[in-house]
Amino acid sequence: QVQLVESGGGLVQPGGSLRLSCAASGSDFKLYALGWYRQAPGKQRELVATITTTNTTNYADSVKGRFTISRDNTKNTGYLQMNSLKPEDTAVYYCKAYRIWYTSWGQGTQVTVSS
Repeated sequence: QVQLVESGGGLVQPGGSLRLSCAASGSDFKLYALGWYRQAPGKQRELVATITTTNTTNYADSVKGRFTISRDNTKNTGYLQMNSLKPEDTAVYYCKAYRIWYTSWGQGTQVTVSS
């Protein structure tokens, strides 16, 4: 099992950048795929990006070319680099670690894009 803690959120101006981190405790972090999701007020949680155990990545169309998901198994940490941020990126961002029969979520970190 893994426990996840997100960090790195905050207030940023449109066009700015943030890097979110997802620190995992527990065992066998490298055996879990990772995903970043977000939920804006009044909206459903949506997929932002995923990365597999072999570093294959996938992105929502709305963030392609602006966001980059990565992982460092030596640090048990996943990352989401967010560039060219837009007001519509404002949401609580959640990290998820998953494998067959198991899913773990972090508590979320707020990202606000506003001038």
